[in-house]
This record gives sequence, structure tokens and C-alpha cells, in this order.
Amino acid sequence: MCQNCKKPYYITTAIAYTSGKPHIGNTYEIVLADAIARYKREQGYDVFFQTGTDEHGQKIELKAQDAGKTPKEFVDEIAGEIKGIWDLMNTSYDKFIRTTDDYHEKQVQKIFKKLYEQDDIYKGHYEGLYCTPCESFWTASQVVDGKCPDCGRPVQPAKEEAYFFRMSKYAQRLIDHINTHPEFIQPVSRKNEMMNNFLLPGLQDLCVSRTSFTWGVPVDFDPKHVTYVWLDALTNYITGVGYDCDGNHDDMYNKYWPADLHLIGKDIIRFHTIYWPIFLMALDIPLPKQVFGHPWLLQGDGKMSKSKGNVLYADTLVDFFGVDAVRYFVLHEMPFENDGVITWELMVERMNSDLANILGNLVNRTVSMTNKYFGGVVENKGVTAEVDEDLKATVLEAVKKADEKMNKLRVADAITEIFNIFRRSNKYIDETTPWTLAKDEANKDRLATVLYNLVESITIGASLLESFMPETSAKIMAQLNTSKRALSDMDQFGLYPSGNKVVEKPEILFARLDVKEVMEKVEAMKAAEAAANEPAAEEVKENVVDVEKKPEITFEDFEKLQFQIGEIIKCEEVKKSKKLLCSQVKIGSEVRQIVSGIKAWYKPEEMVGKKVMVVTNLKPAKLAGLMSEGMILCAGDDEDNLALMVPEKDMKPGSEVS
Repeated sequence: MCQNCKKPYYITTAIAYTSGKPHIGNTYEIVLADAIARYKREQGYDVFFQTGTDEHGQKIELKAQDAGKTPKEFVDEIAGEIKGIWDLMNTSYDKFIRTTDDYHEKQVQKIFKKLYEQDDIYKGHYEGLYCTPCESFWTASQVVDGKCPDCGRPVQPAKEEAYFFRMSKYAQRLIDHINTHPEFIQPVSRKNEMMNNFLLPGLQDLCVSRTSFTWGVPVDFDPKHVTYVWLDALTNYITGVGYDCDGNHDDMYNKYWPADLHLIGKDIIRFHTIYWPIFLMALDIPLPKQVFGHPWLLQGDGKMSKSKGNVLYADTLVDFFGVDAVRYFVLHEMPFENDGVITWELMVERMNSDLANILGNLVNRTVSMTNKYFGGVVENKGVTAEVDEDLKATVLEAVKKADEKMNKLRVADAITEIFNIFRRSNKYIDETTPWTLAKDEANKDRLATVLYNLVESITIGASLLESFMPETSAKIMAQLNTSKRALSDMDQFGLYPSGNKVVEKPEILFARLDVKEVMEKVEAMKAAEAAANEPAAEEVKENVVDVEKKPEITFEDFEKLQFQIGEIIKCEEVKKSKKLLCSQVKIGSEVRQIVSGIKAWYKPEEMVGKKVMVVTNLKPAKLAGLMSEGMILCAGDDEDNLALMVPEKDMKPGSEVS
């Protein structure tokens, strides 16, 4: 029996937020998790692989309103679309959980009540700055130029009754755990970020309920409150395997918890390595063994964004390249710690060089030569040469290295090791020149041995490849007329049955593509999409920008804000920042210092002399070491344009805007 047989391994992805269709950067995570899950099964683990959807929150409530649907109708549609893409990418998840599942919502209510009854949660009032897309509250000192430090979108003042979690109560215990479990947060750079930026400076109590919207899990003992979306979402990792807050856990929970790996994007590492473990500590539940914050997959040199028009979707890429080619690309091109890049041109290059040439051509040549010279029969005649030993050593060493890389979650490096087998096999063909051996009957047994070695090398490489490119692996095995080699048997070379027969006609695994033709199709596709989205002539509107609606406020809320005209009398770059300018603004008889993130649009000398609109009663905040005593108002559109808000007529500094 293998060392890991029957040993449980529980892996999860972050559950996808049902605000819209996931792009290829989102899809990367499920493919990465699938590769790890499949490989762990090959290692003999009893794997449970969970994914799903996060379906509550104000952002979804607003999007549903805009779509003219109920929130449940909206999330049902998006969750189905997400699940369809996960299935399209041939991912082998065992459970797809939805946070609108009845059993999950009931457990969230129980958990909230338990934490309240043991005084980890208390009722109070919250006044701060709220980012709707991130579902996060921030203090004035945390926001950057009036924008969310996580996503860069505007925040809005919010004040409401809320329940809070006593985070500081467990902070030192979490710090101790991180220090004594160096593997808990990976990569190490993510751990350092969490410790230095959040834990060591001190944790504030966390708002865990809302009353300004209704689309969430109700707090059953105080129904006007709904549970904060992260407390709801994070608990899916335990409810999905049968956790029961009353202690009546399913056998699945007892078997698989604590999770072996939470696989998440680096942008939500804080929620998973600070909030989540503290929630678990309060519930007296063991912490997950590891949280891995993977980097982003960028389009060209920037993050994918609908407003930039650079979003790529998995189903579109599959139409061009096929499922396994897309899987190969996102897995191979993503570094362990740094962001990866995807472009159409790079996809074509990898398709032609790695998949068509290195792998596809190798299999085709080997099967074709075996049929041509031996009627498809593969036999090991034992006529060896020194070059054979180097081939065998390279293959067996690649197996060992790939395994080592996978144990460290270095998936891209593991794939590189596997392709070293195929590269070495191609070189072996050039070294042994089978077509030359075939010319002399005396070399027939040597030729047979050479082809046997090639078939055996491909069998091992293709078996390793199954976790990453399952369909391709199966196709190669079918052409070689054999079954996938067990990982435990890959420490030996020569297990392919001598006398076996390959298929008569090899299948082309990957066809070469012409980059010019592909780009022409891409442009045609974009043009068709633009035309489809173009309104009819009688419906054409003026060029406008639609922004996400914020919750209504009362006139009393608006009266709290003071707007005045200010004259910029001096402006300098903030040397420590790539985007900040520091302006001295005359407002009435006083001069205020205001720091603004507008360096990309305005030079300091352009600012001097301008009359601008200023929010003058905003609480001062320190930005890049400088105190900012107000906010200069600007307008921004979806094409990354930005303009200062200036009065139509020449107004005196200090004039009130009403």
C-alpha cells in the first residue's frame, strides 16, 4: 500500500463572487486547484476538493436591481454560469457549495449567535468609509485619496447600527500561531505583509453585520441585521464538509477538517489569514494547515478590467485553442510568487512551440516510425548505447523533481520538469537517427530498442501530465495503446509491455497556428461584439458613463458635507509616491494642504492658479507622511480620463458650493 493511501487531503478554492461572469484570471484559480487535487490523488491521498460561489452582499443586491431581477434570480443565473465554466475547464471538484444553500445559511446563523453569546460579538454603531465592491469598511487614515486601498474605487461615508467582533482578543494568539507555523501563509511575502501591515500595528474590532441592505443571511435574534458577507462566505469551508455549530458534525467534517490547503488570490489574503483564523479560534476549531495566496494573471501589463476592454474569458480562449491548451498556458505561465501575463500572441507562441512542436510532434513521429519500421509493434531488444542511459536518467530525474515541485505548490516548475522529458526525447531522436538505423538490417534490434525507449519516455511524461492536461494525457495513452502509469511506478524505466502495438494512425494533438490569422479572428470577434452591443439607430444615446449606484442618503446626511471654492497657490510632487501631488489651497482667509492622487493627469505647474471645488470638513488624514486637510473634487470616466471640478465663473476662494 502506498504511503499516502487513505490519508485525507482537503483543498478549497475561494468561492467565486456572483457579481458577473469570471474572466480567465478568476478561472486560473480553479484550474490550479484542480491540478493540485489531481496530483494529490496520484500520490495516493483521499482528496476532497471544494469550490463554489459567494452570493450575498450589497453589491449583488444593487446589480440585481439594475438587471430588474430579484437577488436570488440574479445569483442563480451567475452561479450557473460559473459552474459551467468550471466544468468546461474539466475541473474535478467534489463539491460546489453556494452560500444561498439552506444548510449553509442555518449554520451561519448558529455561528453568529454562538459568537454573540460568548461575548466575541457585541452591538454598537459604525461610522466610517465603506467600499461596496469590496464589502469592506475603512477608516479615514486607511483610504488613499478618498479611495479604497484594496480596489482603488471611491468609498462613501457610512453610519449605522452594527455588531462587531472583538478581533484584538485573539490577535496575539494568531501572531504566535503564524510564528510557530511558518508554512501557514505562503508565499512568505504574503506572511510578511499580513504581519507588518495588519497584525503587529494592532487590529481594530471588525464590523460583522449590516442594516443598510437586506440581501444577506439574517441575524436570527435581530432580523434587521444581515451577516457581514465575509463571515458568511468564509464559513463555507467548514459548512461544506458538514460542520454543525451544535456539535453534531457529519463524518465528512471529522475526516477532512482541518483543511490542508486554502487556495486563494493574493487580494483576499487578509480575510483568510486574519479574519478567518480568528473566527475559528473563537469557535474552538483547528486552523487550516496552509493558506496559499497565488498571484494574478494579467492581460498584457495590466489587471483585467471591463472598463479597459481587456478582459479575456475561458470559453473564448477554449474556442480558439482548446481546453488543455488553455489549462497548460495558465498553469505554466504563472510564476510562484509574481504576477503572470497572458496575451493572444503569447498563447499562439506556446501553442506552436511547446504543444505542437515539443509534445505533439514527438508523439506523432514516434508512433509513425514504429508503424513504418515495425508494423506498430514496440519491442525492447536490449541493444543499448550510452545515450540511452542519459535519456533514462533525465526521465527519472524529471519525475523526482516534478514531485518535489508539486509538494511545494510550484506547479509551473513541475510542468517545466515534465516537458524536459519531451525535450530530451526529441533530442534523443536527433542523436540516434532512427531513419539511418532503418537503412541497415543489422541495426534492426537497435532501432527497436530506440523506439521502445521513446515510447517508454513518452508514457512516463504523459502519465505525469495527466494532472495538468488530462484530455491530452488520455489521448497520448490511447495512441500508445497503454494505460496511465501510476506515480509509484515511475521510479523505474522499462515497464511498457514489450510486444505491445501502437495505433496505426497517430492523431494530431495540437495543430500549429498562424499568429496573423488568429489576430485577424480576434479583431473580427471584437468588432462583432461591439456591433452586437451597439444600440439601434433610434436608440442611440449621447456618450455617457454609467456608474454603480450608491445607497440613498437623507438631506441631513448631505448637509454634513461642506463644499467650498479653493485657489491652488502652490503644488509639488510627493517624492515618496508615484501618484500623489501636494497642493497648498487658499480657502477664504486660510491656506490648507491637500494631498491628491492626480499626478498621472496633472503636472504641479498646471495646478497653480486653478480654482477648484474642495470638501473642507473631511477629517484630516496622513498620506505618504503628509497631512491632507480636505479633498479636491475630480471627475473620472471609464477610459481613465480625469478632470478637476472647477467653477463655471471666476469665484472668490472660500465661496460655498451648495
